[in-house]
Amino acid sequence: MFETLTKAPADKILALMGEYAADPRKEKIDLGVGVYKDEKGVTAIMTSVAKAEHRIHTNATTKTYVGISGNKGFNAAVRELVLADTVDAKRVRLLQAPGGTGALAVLMELLYRAKPDATLWLSNPTWPNHGPMAVHAGFKVASYPYFDAKTRAVDFPAMLAALDKLGPNDIVLLHGCCHNPTGANLTPEQWDQVAASLARTGAFPLIDLAYLGFGDGLEPDAYGTRAVVKAVPESVIAFSGSKNFGLYRERIGAAIIIARDEAQADITNSQLMNIARVTYSQPPDHGAEIIRTILEDKDLRAEWEAELAVMRNRMIRLREKLSDAIKARSNSADFDFIAAHRGMFSLLGLPGEAVEHLKKDSGVYMIGDSRINVAGIPEDRVDDLAAAILGTMK
Repeated sequence: MFETLTKAPADKILALMGEYAADPRKEKIDLGVGVYKDEKGVTAIMTSVAKAEHRIHTNATTKTYVGISGNKGFNAAVRELVLADTVDAKRVRLLQAPGGTGALAVLMELLYRAKPDATLWLSNPTWPNHGPMAVHAGFKVASYPYFDAKTRAVDFPAMLAALDKLGPNDIVLLHGCCHNPTGANLTPEQWDQVAASLARTGAFPLIDLAYLGFGDGLEPDAYGTRAVVKAVPESVIAFSGSKNFGLYRERIGAAIIIARDEAQADITNSQLMNIARVTYSQPPDHGAEIIRTILEDKDLRAEWEAELAVMRNRMIRLREKLSDAIKARSNSADFDFIAAHRGMFSLLGLPGEAVEHLKKDSGVYMIGDSRINVAGIPEDRVDDLAAAILGTMK
């Protein structure tokens, strides 16, 4: 049986994690893996999450299945968090999924069932797993311009020009906020233009909303998603609760459908549940129940939002410190974009040999395309990191 198989390509991020773990140097810095870390370098459990878990443990009476669509309270709370009153709730259906990746997977299969001859368009660059997932679902994949490697900002004129050429047989994957890997994000005005383009051309939006609250706040970060779904008759969203609730290992996400009307929402949701049934049957409930408990409780929600603000503001502070440290050493504004970016990541634009140099000589680990996890920067090592980055440019 297995003699027909060849070894699958190694995941570059997982391989980098292994290299970092094997490095004996105490001064090493991990900027690779995409998880939030606090000032101690720990991905800690949020206090609001710990309180919710204690309440769940105390009050739980059963471990039975929750159903294919998942935790109903979680689904309702996430719908309000993501969409508020942007669209009529009768047009919306949610399916709890195993993480944002699980939500993307079932949504891509749903879209392929609906339109197998469509082309799925990804930003250039995008999260490395988007392409393989789209191909696995069966789609033809293409890319639209997004990032200007010279300015380290969104090349919006090129992006909009590409989107304006699309049509009803095209699906456009958009990063709802905190673009991964670049950290360069659309302004509200640019989101409005993207929404108008999609409404005009009939191209279908698939929104990956993995970092809600990590950029400028819950409401500002939801602006683009809401602008798009309000402008078009139908759309889908893959939501992740892994980052903003710190629930990485709970694998909690939601696949969100916004249909033309209630009848179409029911039909489409039946297909989505059918896909879930033959894929993983029933979703895990623990992460969903944590989020439901937090979002339905006024005090816990306020505590979570305060903790999320601390995380967000720390990442902004680290961005500013690194940008300032590089400028102070180089007398150049070349890396000011780091402070302007938002979310967990920034794409530094370093060549591959510079990334290898940083790893070998300074113990600084980052993805090969020079994406850094800003939350991984030790605050007391910012000057060392700035010196190491500039050292690769000599």
